[in-house]
Amino acid sequence: MEWKGVLPAITTSFDEQLGVDHKFLAAHAQRLVTAGCRGVVALGSLGEAATLKHEEKLAVLRTLVQAVEGKVPVVAGIPGLSTEEAVELARQAEGVGCRGLMVLPPYVYQGDWREMKAHVGAILKATKLSCMLYNNPVAYGTDFLPTQIAELRQEHGNLEAVKESSTDARRVTAIRAVCGDGLQVLVGVDDCVLEGVAMGAVGWIAGVTNALPEDTVAMYDGAAGGNGGGARALQLYRWLLPLLRMDTVPKFVQLIKLIQQEANLGNERVRPPRMALTGAEREAALATIRAVLKGRP
Repeated sequence: MEWKGVLPAITTSFDEQLGVDHKFLAAHAQRLVTAGCRGVVALGSLGEAATLKHEEKLAVLRTLVQAVEGKVPVVAGIPGLSTEEAVELARQAEGVGCRGLMVLPPYVYQGDWREMKAHVGAILKATKLSCMLYNNPVAYGTDFLPTQIAELRQEHGNLEAVKESSTDARRVTAIRAVCGDGLQVLVGVDDCVLEGVAMGAVGWIAGVTNALPEDTVAMYDGAAGGNGGGARALQLYRWLLPLLRMDTVPKFVQLIKLIQQEANLGNERVRPPRMALTGAEREAALATIRAVLKGRP
């Protein structure tokens, strides 16, 4: 497992009855790979994993593994209300052919470091797969500090990356300072990607890439690759920022799916308790989305 480049947090597409649309999901994963994505990350926050039943989660993983045909890794998000539930999903994800895991803190319960260390550690010990810790204190209320991440890394050799979603680019520097080059740091919020790369992040778990794969891959590769690509990356970043910022608000799932619909790469259906945007809120979002798409450099 190579934790580098653009790895989209793939959305879970739904049909008109709100069942998982596996045909579209497979085609969408293939489109992302063709655009240059280095893998796909399933069952994250953007993938609406909290609304999927256990068997639906496994079915999504099977579809993605079959769709990418080994060209890139499929990374399984490992959410759960309990440690037992998360450990079971981790083992089964390995069994269906995933090549990496994204390890989340437990849903709902915001425990102390002793409890969170035990929860994450149980998942890491349950599999030999390479793992990425998901640090998102804004969404989950649990903040894995750089020294705590280093402690986990020291005790678990298969913890090889962290998705840093604190929205603070300084965290990239802090994690690298205490963990060194042995732990890969990836940016987890769309509107901090160039800042994160500048501080040493080597990958991006991307949201808006679901709607604009070629443009976002070009932006990231320009920023990360050097060779004069920085100026082009900055131009693309400034153009995309109004959409990238939609990844960091409470209704980010609805917004990113709406961008997908406007870009003809999906639909805006979401599962309750989420509901598609309506009224003035939807019109304002559409105005922003359409203005950005019209102004593509």
